[in-house]
Order: sequence, then C-alpha cells, then structure tokens
Amino acid sequence: MTFFWSSWITILSFGCWLFILGVLLMVLKFKPEVEEDGTTGHEYDGIREYDKPLPKWWLVIFFGSIVWGVAYWVFFPAMFPKSWEGITTVEVDGETVPWTSHNELNSELESNNKVFTDNFEQNILAKADASGATKTLASLSEMQATLRRSETPPADLQTKIDEATAELAPYVEKLAENPNALKVGSRLFLQNCSVCHGSNAKGATGYPNLTDNDWIYGGEATNILTTLHKGRVGGMPAWRDQIGEDGVRAASEYVLSLSENNGSKSNGELDKTLVTQGAAIFSQQCALCHGKDAKGMISAGAPNLTDNIWLYGGDRETVRNTLRYGRAGVMPQWETKLGNERIMLLAAYVYSLSDRAAKPVQASTATTPKAKVVETVSN
Repeated sequence: MTFFWSSWITILSFGCWLFILGVLLMVLKFKPEVEEDGTTGHEYDGIREYDKPLPKWWLVIFFGSIVWGVAYWVFFPAMFPKSWEGITTVEVDGETVPWTSHNELNSELESNNKVFTDNFEQNILAKADASGATKTLASLSEMQATLRRSETPPADLQTKIDEATAELAPYVEKLAENPNALKVGSRLFLQNCSVCHGSNAKGATGYPNLTDNDWIYGGEATNILTTLHKGRVGGMPAWRDQIGEDGVRAASEYVLSLSENNGSKSNGELDKTLVTQGAAIFSQQCALCHGKDAKGMISAGAPNLTDNIWLYGGDRETVRNTLRYGRAGVMPQWETKLGNERIMLLAAYVYSLSDRAAKPVQASTATTPKAKVVETVSN
C-alpha cells in the first residue's frame, strides 16, 4: 500500500473515531428541560416523550468498542502500516518478528507442523525402525533454513543439502514396509499428486505411470526423493526445422522399429527404407541423450525407446508430432510445500507402488549436459 492510501485510511479512521466519540459525549452531556412529570413536553399520538439515560450495558459496549479500537491500533500495524508495526509479535522460523497476517500464517503452519513432526518421529519413524533419520532431518531443516535466510549462502551448502537428502533413502525404504507410513503417504498422494498421476497412480497421457518399473529419472529411493524435493523439467526439442519433414518421418519409423511389438499394432508394417534412413539420423542426433542402444539415460531424463511404454503415445502420428514439435514436461518441486517429513512419507508410498519384481529397465547412467529427448517428464 502506498503512503498516500496508508495515510488516508489512518486519518479517516481517526476522524470517524473522534466523530463518534464526540457525538456520544455530547449526547451524554446534553440535558434537556423537562416538565414536572419528567417528560419533555412532546407528545406523539398519545405517547409522551421522557428523558431517560441510555442503558448502562449499551454504554459499556459502546465505550468498550472504542477502547478496543484504540488498543487494536497500538497492538497491530493499523496506523501508517509502513511506519508503525505494532507491539504484537509472533515466532517464525525461530525468530521473533512483528505481526502481519503473513507472519501469523507462517507461525501457525510451523506450530501445526511441529505437532505433525513430533507424531511422525514418535509413531512412524520409531515403529518403522527408522529413528536414525531424526538427526538427518534436523540437520537438513537447519541447512534449508540457512539457505532461505541467507542472501549469500556458502557455496557448498546446496551440495550438503543434497547429500543429507540422499542419506534419507534407506529410511524411505523402511517406511515403504510400514503400514502406518503408507497410509499417511497415500493420503498425501491423493491430496497432492493424484490430479496428474491419477488416484490409482497409473498416470495418463503426458503423466507417468508410477506403478510399473519404468523410470525416466530412476526408481530408487534416492531418485524419488530428489524428484520430489527439486522437481524435474524435461525438454524434448522440436526437430522439424533441423531434419525436415522427411527426416521426422524417417526418425519416427526407426524409433517405432526399436519398440517391442513395433510400438503399436495399429502402426501396421514399417517402411524399411525409412527405418534405414532413420537409423542414421538417430545415430547423429538422438543417441547423445538416448544412447546408441536407445535404452535412455537416467542422468539426462531420456526415456528408454526399446520397450513398449510411451508417455505421450506410441502410434505413428504421435511419435511424429513428438519429433516435429517437441515435448515439455514439468514435475513441480514439493520441498517448500510439503516439508522433509511429508516428502519421506510420499516417497515411501511411491516407492512401494513400483513393480520391483518386474525386469528392471536397462538405462545408461552416463551424464549428458544436453537433453534431446523424445519423451521426458519425471516418473
């Protein structure tokens, strides 16, 4: 709010307060002349007007509201808010700060979160034989708070945060075997993740299925924790301008030839000439991320193209559109929204959903600075 509007509201409030107080005092002080019978001499339809004092309970409420208004101005930033912060304070992030609606909300969230974390440590971690995570969680929260508050945090602070997050992975695996942890994790999933991945976690077009054993960024507890904490941003660039429409058709035909069952029975017979041409294009343009064997790279978020699992669809025209126009997949970060404890429970639930009895995906782990991906979004 600008200084002008802040001043205008403050002056208007004081003016109204003084006007009401003045009228009330004037009414109380004014004593009209009355007749011997106590009336003012006025009569309306046979009803005589008396001069009686205002009820005491009414006056108490009236003056009390005025006193309450003055007290509010003192305790809260109601007078020139940018100049007067009020004397009320709240605790936020371990510090005493002036009251604002924003600070009060954060204080209440911290208070509620304290109840949750205490219950998490006593009734979930302890019973899952994962109490060792408590120390790591405390250290992680402290480092995250330092990162938020500091304008110039230490250069290695984020690395230490990532390392502490990875240390929670063994405890996530233990929580994945605990019924109470999974019950809370399933509620968190339904509240926050089901809108994209579905209530059954089987995903939809553009949103990965979390119940199979196909993972773009890796399905181990460490990978899932990283995905939930930091989010993922997948990018498949558009290739039509670089390789032309003929190149798109050839590369698509080769990609379909790699897939089990040729991607989809609806694709019919593959054009062997296009497959041969597409193989050369793939080797030059796509193998950088997807690997020479097309089994993908977890580090680049490049999916395996040799199975029959498709994020956006495996029919011929969909694959062509992917190459023509590219794809963009975003998995939001949940670190600041859920906190470390809830992310552990959510990660445990997602970890428990995966079909780990299935044949693991053979994906390269080589690092790649660029992400030229046919289909990529966090799984």
